[in-house]
Amino acid sequence: MGIQDIQQILESNLDSKNLSKLTALNNEKLHKFIADAIELAKPKSVFVCTDSAEDIAYIRNRAIELGEENKLAIEGHTYHFDGYFDQGRDKSVTKYLLKPGQDLGERINSTDAASGTAEINSLMKGIMAGREMLVCFFCLGPTNSDFSISCAQITDSPYVAHSEHILYRSGYEQFKTLGSSPEFFRFLHSEGELENGVSKNIEGKRIYMDLNNEIVYSVNTQYAGNTVGLKKLALRLAINRSSKQGWLAEHMFVMGAQGPGGRVTYFTGAFPSACGKTSTAMLDGQTIIGDDIAYFRNIDGQVRTVNVEKGIFGIIRDVNTDDDPVIYDVLNEPGEIIFGNVLVKDGKPAWLGMGEELPTDGVNYCGQWSPDQKGPDGKATTASHKNARYTIAISSLANRDPMADAPEGVVVGGVIYGGRDSDTCVPVEQAFNWTEGIIAKGASLESETTAATLGAEGVRSFNIMSNLDFLSLPLGRYVQNNLDFGNSVKNPPLIFSVNYFLKGADGEYLNGMRDKMVWILWAELCVNGDVEKIKTPTGYIPKYADLKKLFKEKLDKDYTEAEYVEQFSIRTPALLAKIDRIEKIYKEQVPDTPALVYEIFTKHRDALNAAAKKYGECISPLTLDA
Repeated sequence: MGIQDIQQILESNLDSKNLSKLTALNNEKLHKFIADAIELAKPKSVFVCTDSAEDIAYIRNRAIELGEENKLAIEGHTYHFDGYFDQGRDKSVTKYLLKPGQDLGERINSTDAASGTAEINSLMKGIMAGREMLVCFFCLGPTNSDFSISCAQITDSPYVAHSEHILYRSGYEQFKTLGSSPEFFRFLHSEGELENGVSKNIEGKRIYMDLNNEIVYSVNTQYAGNTVGLKKLALRLAINRSSKQGWLAEHMFVMGAQGPGGRVTYFTGAFPSACGKTSTAMLDGQTIIGDDIAYFRNIDGQVRTVNVEKGIFGIIRDVNTDDDPVIYDVLNEPGEIIFGNVLVKDGKPAWLGMGEELPTDGVNYCGQWSPDQKGPDGKATTASHKNARYTIAISSLANRDPMADAPEGVVVGGVIYGGRDSDTCVPVEQAFNWTEGIIAKGASLESETTAATLGAEGVRSFNIMSNLDFLSLPLGRYVQNNLDFGNSVKNPPLIFSVNYFLKGADGEYLNGMRDKMVWILWAELCVNGDVEKIKTPTGYIPKYADLKKLFKEKLDKDYTEAEYVEQFSIRTPALLAKIDRIEKIYKEQVPDTPALVYEIFTKHRDALNAAAKKYGECISPLTLDA
């Protein structure tokens, strides 16, 4: 398609006002992307959204006018329902489009680009007939920053566009700075034919990602994880781009730990599901920059990071006044919030674990709800879906960090990896150095399943840096990229592991939910050289006196030496078994594993065996501190 053909398509399908908005962005690749989408999807009209409050309000209002969102009693609150079979990320139809000879490994779902693109084109042919196409612009990371990635989103769902305006920084003006550059991400989505307000043709649901052309296609789905392209779909594009350019895109929160004398030390953290990620990012008395995705760059010899997003698409289950008071307060105050797949009664949302008795009737994602409601598949339903969500702006949180939108980002003091582990790792440990931290903590991250969710407690699942589901390059290369990045600076961040789920011989947890504050604040002291530490075979652990002081000062809790010994004893058989498990995965599933990975496994194995021979299989921290 030539320039004149592109111009003719745009002039024929956009009114003068929207055409003027688009031509202000003098980018041939962008214009062709939109013209191609128009020719494929055949919309009735096209709306181009700028950064103006008027344009953003238009999209918000269209979501309500078309019934994709409905108003709730509190001003600014709306709710949205997804289809019964469209309630989460769908891995089975999420694939990478690869060119001939390109291989990401057997564990990654992929298809060849030619057939995949042809399939998408077939599914999207004429799909927007009679509907309005929305063209939106966003920026991943702060605008006017070294971290900025411009994005163009095309969708026919005002709910999707509204969600993105809450979650991401508007990027129309940022897009102007690109000029003719082709360096931007593209997203094309259609929810398809609707029935009762939700995507009807779910058998045609597809989420395809073309890494080589940095474009994502999504069709016949509304669920945000499949349709809000800038979230985990863009993370995959960013991981691929960062691998080529020497920076990192990670599935991590960014938070500020408040140290002595008003000092703030910034941490990032990767935790698999149900391991404490959100509760760590939202620790009482600390500040949050972001809860989900972070970019890392070496800027002037320092590792700096930003929150890619400006909002939270959070799981609402168990958000209550005791466990998540800051978020709970926001969810009950006027402001722009989208509730997804909750129970609605008399204009009020209700969800599982909200700390109040749920209504006995109402409307939910299946229709009119009652306790004996069955879904289309005949299975019992819950009042609110277990994966029900809330979409809010981080700016609405009382604990938002003042550096949340800083274009230069923040200096990373420490990186935290946490998993659910009942019997192996101590509550907090600092790695000896960046290399050992990446390999023995991040690249060895695993988490136990729980009986409540899967019926089998203690089944360990490997999840490298909590990013396994989103990797778009061979796993070995991903490990090497992390190693190289940290070693590109003179003083890389310290790396820590945390474990909030250690259990005693009686099967009870050894720590309370609030104890994690002590582990994080001890790490803050480590980063700033304020504490001495005990050397173990695999890293450094706290001295009892320092923890005793923190527990008293921060939690008003008397922390006993007996508790300390039980929690921080080195369990050599369990640690050795973990090394064996992880090493086996790399040997069997990761043919490009860097040799250094095995060297660190051997180093830790030898150190643990030597310590066990000298002190016994379970080593008290007091013995090592003697």
